[in-house]
Amino acid sequence: MAFQSFPLLGLLILVDLLGRSGGAALSNDSSTSLNRYSFPAGFVFGAASASYQFEGAAKQGGKGPSIWDTFTHKYPGKIADRSNGDVAIDFYHRYKGDVGIMKEMGLDAFRFSISWPRILPHGKLSGGVNREGIRFYNNLIDELLSHGLQPYVTLFHWDLPQALEDEYGGFLNTKIVDDFRDYAEICFREFGDRVKSWITFNEPWTFSNGGYSLGTLSPGRCSPWVSISCTGGNSGTEPYLVAHNQLLAHAAAVKAYKDKYQAFQKGKIGITLVSHWFVPYSNDKASIQAAQRAIDFMFGWLLHPLTYGDYPESMRSLVGKRLPKLTPEQSMAVKGSFDFLGLNYYTANYAANVLSFNSVNISYNTDSHVNLSTTRKGVLIGKQAGSSWLFVYPRGIHDLLLYVKKQYKDPVIYITENGVSEKDDSSLTLKEALVDNLRIEYYQSHLSFVQKAIKKGVNVKGYFAWSLMDNFEWNDGYSVRFGINYIDYKNGLKRYPKRSAYWFKKFLQR
Repeated sequence: MAFQSFPLLGLLILVDLLGRSGGAALSNDSSTSLNRYSFPAGFVFGAASASYQFEGAAKQGGKGPSIWDTFTHKYPGKIADRSNGDVAIDFYHRYKGDVGIMKEMGLDAFRFSISWPRILPHGKLSGGVNREGIRFYNNLIDELLSHGLQPYVTLFHWDLPQALEDEYGGFLNTKIVDDFRDYAEICFREFGDRVKSWITFNEPWTFSNGGYSLGTLSPGRCSPWVSISCTGGNSGTEPYLVAHNQLLAHAAAVKAYKDKYQAFQKGKIGITLVSHWFVPYSNDKASIQAAQRAIDFMFGWLLHPLTYGDYPESMRSLVGKRLPKLTPEQSMAVKGSFDFLGLNYYTANYAANVLSFNSVNISYNTDSHVNLSTTRKGVLIGKQAGSSWLFVYPRGIHDLLLYVKKQYKDPVIYITENGVSEKDDSSLTLKEALVDNLRIEYYQSHLSFVQKAIKKGVNVKGYFAWSLMDNFEWNDGYSVRFGINYIDYKNGLKRYPKRSAYWFKKFLQR
């Protein structure tokens, strides 16, 4: 079914938000009494991580360089505190203790990503497989299982082997499809006897937008008029090509899994997408349509072809020839290529229509003709967190879940990331830094809205908090903290549970 056949449905959901407070709960809020038994039997609770943000050991264990190793060292000014992930929180050496922390909290599962260059230092099979990297992930998986935690494994969380970036431009080239499939197959063969939940890509939107339109994330590409510090690029074409190739690579890996491994390994495979929620700035038709375009360009960009085999009509009409076309064969391969949808949600924006359009400086970020903001009539959409882009809007996760159910054929959903940041404040004592009441409120309210969505029929099967621990937060470096557990960066990376860790433990008590 084509999207234009039912646009009103999405608009009605968006209209329903007008006049509602972002922080206000629905009627009969039960967040204060919420616990794991408020959710269906078998519902999975976990915490999430990513290899570059956690592992460290950048040059150890036979690992090859990734584009994030290169980016942080070559362009340190693009990181808020000029830091890098060389050591990160040293999960590579401390994973056993960290698994113990998860067990103590009562978590059911741990989502982590495999570092592609730790498995294939040169990015492809011809460069050789790193058995030491295989051994590390085998040991981690076994450690998790021995403590009753299920591994949820992401194959690509942005740390592309630098060798492939150098050889043919990484995700700008269709050669990446075969190399990603080969890498994925190694992981299926080596780990699939124990890993039953696979995620191919984490947030293709963020990788495409940040890395190829804004230039704020690795590999730091954008048009010269966006930033003079970019490594080259075209913000009006490259983001679309990179997202397109990620979809094709995802479909190739899923086909390999389903053809060769799923029947006897008996696992599931999906993809993780991210979306903000978008509230029309006003109740006029132009704002409502702007909110629909905003979600199309961020979320529908990936989920529409995954569900219906083509990009949203709004994108095809506004981007035109710059938007790659899916051939009939590619459309069939991409359509329906997931057993479950991973969904990352953090925040919301107001969306207003843009009347005038600059036809010279073309960019993905202006193609939607939408102005996004976080205030309306001088009032914030929600309380600002430690990150410049994150404003607390709990209801958004509820409305996004309902939107997915109704617009995208009611998929099985796992909330694979949800969390809130605070600024790193060196003036606080350790005791003060462990008091993170905003995070507790954030989790309480968001979990309450997830529960309400489930009661309305949304097929949510699990929830993963971002993040298990403070870590390297991409271009924010270590200047913000998302962790349930505190990392003392000045004193040997010691781990301390924050107040939210105790809250989670109580929430999860059986």
